[in-house]
Amino acid sequence: MRSDELRAVQAPLKERYAEEPEAALVVLSATGTLGEGVSCSVDTGRAIAAAGLHPASGGDGSLLCSGDMLLEALVACAGVTLRAVATSLGIAVPGGTVRAEGDLDFRGTLAVDRDAPVGFRAIRLTFDLDTDATEQELATLLKLTERYCVVLQTLAVTPELSTGFAAG
Repeated sequence: MRSDELRAVQAPLKERYAEEPEAALVVLSATGTLGEGVSCSVDTGRAIAAAGLHPASGGDGSLLCSGDMLLEALVACAGVTLRAVATSLGIAVPGGTVRAEGDLDFRGTLAVDRDAPVGFRAIRLTFDLDTDATEQELATLLKLTERYCVVLQTLAVTPELSTGFAAG
């Protein structure tokens, strides 16, 4: 997709959202079904992703780990966002890779140590791009990718979160 094509697709959306801010509010959702043993299947809309325990917490490695899935969502979102920003700015990025790594201390989730955190202590997102972009263009590309990546911003700025049971 070229810069002008992306702008043409996004222009009416941006105009509508400026005029009708409520039209820009969308509720995304995911649904999982509790499965056999310690597992949960998530319908991604393309395939069923069966999640289970990571081997470091008792799993056998045959099911997806939700921590891996979170990092995969970050990589996917950051990659798409980077592509959109590069296209919008006219920066040629013929290829490359996006990688996310996260540090987990399983003592927390297994209740071995109450002071050990549950969840990622650190996440590193890196891009290895095939591009002739200048240092300044790359800095702008990174800054705007960080700013507009939904998953990255959700991790960086904790949203209001609630939990509960459905009635019934």
